[in-house]
Amino acid sequence: MKQILVIGAGRSSSFLIKYLLSNAAHENWQITVGDMSLELANEKVEQCEYAKAIRFDVNDEGECARQIQKVDIVISMLPASMHILVAQQCIRFKKHLVTASYVSDEMRKLNNDAIKAGVCLLNECGLDPGIDHASAMKMIGTIKNKGGAITSFKSYTGGLLTEESCGDNPWKYKIAWNPQNIVLAGKDGAQFLEKKMLKRLSYTELFQEIMPISVGKTIFEGYANRDSIPYKSLYGLNGIDTLIRGTLRYPGYCKAWSAIINMGLTDTEDKISTNENLTFKNWANHKKSWDLNSWDEHIQKCLAWLGLFGDDQVPFELFAGEWKYVTSAQILQHLLEQKWGLEEGDKDMIVMQHELEYKVKGQDNTVKVSSSLKIVGENQTYTAMAKTVGLPLGIACKLILQNQLKERGVILPTIPSIYMPMLTELESYGITFNEVTD
Repeated sequence: MKQILVIGAGRSSSFLIKYLLSNAAHENWQITVGDMSLELANEKVEQCEYAKAIRFDVNDEGECARQIQKVDIVISMLPASMHILVAQQCIRFKKHLVTASYVSDEMRKLNNDAIKAGVCLLNECGLDPGIDHASAMKMIGTIKNKGGAITSFKSYTGGLLTEESCGDNPWKYKIAWNPQNIVLAGKDGAQFLEKKMLKRLSYTELFQEIMPISVGKTIFEGYANRDSIPYKSLYGLNGIDTLIRGTLRYPGYCKAWSAIINMGLTDTEDKISTNENLTFKNWANHKKSWDLNSWDEHIQKCLAWLGLFGDDQVPFELFAGEWKYVTSAQILQHLLEQKWGLEEGDKDMIVMQHELEYKVKGQDNTVKVSSSLKIVGENQTYTAMAKTVGLPLGIACKLILQNQLKERGVILPTIPSIYMPMLTELESYGITFNEVTD
């Protein structure tokens, strides 16, 4: 019987664990779900005979080693910075690892050790990164097989609400994944290639430089995501004129979030004493004095909706006992979790679109092809985000345990042996792309 350890039973793990449980009998799997909250882990295993829940603390090195030593493969749903602790133990005990997070520099340095240990450390195997890699590589391969030379690649993904779930929320946004990632989005700025020109955007510029993106009949706004340049080599697009990967939001979100940044409310370096008696309004003023009239009506409405003009107290008692000081980013995250939490009846939505332009040798015209994906969540637990993050992880886990994946070391789902069977199985779960050629 193959043993699987899932670390983390949070909001993005619901579909992953459901997938593993549904395949356990046929595949002869035993699944262990570990989380700091034993109660949360127990909720996810649903009293299945092929699964058990444990309390798991990745910072307890001894316990971490004991649990990893018992299994064949680990799926880490931890915050990205914690994967390295798991990866080191996986190499030590020659166990495979799958994550949905971007490859960190620390993880990349483990490549040779992983190869020597005969294990694969498969990263970026969720939604974005993940499904975006798989679907893009399939499109690129199809075009190249036609003799096409790709001149432009644009890819945007958004974790959003359905229009019906937005209600009176002027942001048209709620949290369906890790809230810390939302607060810290864009901290490192972005760079991309546009008509052969390298463009770099700082953190303060990022949410001001937006592009209208049409997906079907809906218009979104897109902003650049991280560093697009490495994808020239990763996707085999050397010599391309335009290359940009970005994030989608409903119109109006970016300029309001830009105001949040300019107010200093995403600061991760400041120290605010938990002994202070501080209102949200005073906190915002303390960070940066602002003039209400300097913002347009939409920004004012968004900030007011969050409670930044109100006299409610910052609930420092929630941080007491853990820290003497907190950062503005932590306060903001708490506030967003209260205001942007999914409510009963809310449904989230995933939208992804690739847009490629290419020329075929001997032909003058440029061909434009777009491929789009839209997935709507079921409810607060089985969200579209959890589905599109969790299912690729589960499928990858199955491929590894079935010994269909021969590659070793630090790898991504950009190789056919991963992305072809992954995309095929995802289609059976309704995760399909609509492709249009102009």
